[in-house]
Amino acid sequence: MPIADIAIPFNPNLVAGGSFSLSWHGLLSFVGVAAAIWMVGRAAIKENLDQDMVYNTAIFGIVGGIVGARLVHVFDNWDVYGGDPGRIIAIWNGGIGLWGGILGGWIAGALYAYFKKAPVGKLMDIAAPAMFVGQSLGRIGDIINGEHWSRALDAGWGWYFTHPSSPGRAGADRFFGNPERAVHPTVVYEIIWNMIGLFVITRLKGKLKPTGAIWMVYLTWYSVGRFAIQYLRLDDVKFWGLQEAHLIAIIVLAFTVPYIIMKVRWADKNTGIDDGGDSRSAARRKRDRQREQAKA
Repeated sequence: MPIADIAIPFNPNLVAGGSFSLSWHGLLSFVGVAAAIWMVGRAAIKENLDQDMVYNTAIFGIVGGIVGARLVHVFDNWDVYGGDPGRIIAIWNGGIGLWGGILGGWIAGALYAYFKKAPVGKLMDIAAPAMFVGQSLGRIGDIINGEHWSRALDAGWGWYFTHPSSPGRAGADRFFGNPERAVHPTVVYEIIWNMIGLFVITRLKGKLKPTGAIWMVYLTWYSVGRFAIQYLRLDDVKFWGLQEAHLIAIIVLAFTVPYIIMKVRWADKNTGIDDGGDSRSAARRKRDRQREQAKA
């Protein structure tokens, strides 16, 4: 075993006793959600948005995200949950699918904002950086838990899991016949990809139109990285050599890439106005401002 390989010694459960347990992943997922809400709240102040509306939208997004995350995990592991449906609701024991959290939260939050006549696109844009941060904090819980079985790695920067209860240890034993076989730290790869994405969309803030464009860049960036990194994970293959996360990434890209090509443009630096792609309305608003300035 290469000397640079890292031993992960943690018990995946922070609390375990009786019928209740709390995993590190569950705790840090909560921390990630809390951090994301805090970031969105601060962004709302800067954007002069109604904070009650923003927080209400966030609540709907959280509920939708929890439901979506659990459903994706359950569908991907139906061989486990099909025989014991009561375990489906035991989300405190761990077991969520990030893709479901992202898409479920987006759909629920956007629907609430739409029916409340809130600025859906602007809310999506201020949520994008918070999503990268929240996801990365939750992934730290994956590291401690030893989740996500990955391919073996002999390059020297892999990790292995030493705690008897670690899923990572069980996975290495299952796939390689050696519970301490070093594997790719795929979770770290994803965190690094997220942080680069955070830098990118932060630099693009205010430079793209229409509103919602930053969110679409976020989804596209994450989809590309997740699709590539997923090949290093050993999740169940559905068909054509693709895992569930591959298929979801393809569906998301099939929506976001055409949207970006057809709709997203550089914002008008002279007016600083997001015209939603309607250059005539932007010009009209510019003339209105000029007339108001002339009267003043």
